[in-house]
Amino acid sequence: MAVRTSEAEWKGNLREGQGTMKLGSGAYEGSYSFASRFETGKGTNPEELIAAAHAGCYSMALSAGLSKAGFTPTRVHTTAKVHLEPVDGGFGITKIELHTEAQIPGINNAAFQEQAEAAKKGCPVSKALAGTQITLDAKLV
Repeated sequence: MAVRTSEAEWKGNLREGQGTMKLGSGAYEGSYSFASRFETGKGTNPEELIAAAHAGCYSMALSAGLSKAGFTPTRVHTTAKVHLEPVDGGFGITKIELHTEAQIPGINNAAFQEQAEAAKKGCPVSKALAGTQITLDAKLV
């Protein structure tokens, strides 16, 4: 099966240092810093990339589950909010909020919610992050 690779390099100390992260596919390369991670500085951060991965994985997992159940989604849009907060001994990802809106002809809300919850549990990124609280707000539009 597929093996995906990304890389990061950090130069300097924690507060004044700078880093770059690069996806193995070449689709993204960007800078990160203490300010972009823990404050509101310019650049990205690992949590933002985790959020993108989770939103993408969840949207695909929901679409796959819906298709398997006989529904053809027109659109699935997901936002993931990754919470990085102080915890004992440093910082931790304490919570991930998934917010999804989907257009699916012919489905009722109960069936949609069932599929949405199954996708949350079955998405490979959700499984990898299972030690973190993951919440879901799913809406049909």
